[in-house]
Amino acid sequence: MPLVHIELLEGRSPEQKEALVKDVTEAIVKNTGAKTENVHIVISDMAKGNYAVGGKMK
Repeated sequence: MPLVHIELLEGRSPEQKEALVKDVTEAIVKNTGAKTENVHIVISDMAKGNYAVGGKMK
């Protein structure tokens, strides 16, 4: 059972997340041979105020 965690900064639409999940699932199935119904994906939206790069808050 492949389990994928994806962390994104908040602001993506449900349609964007749906497309992402579809593409990631297809890649996992293609590259591992796992069945589509066994691919689990968890998306975590992070508030921009909780993420920093190079000492600067996003």
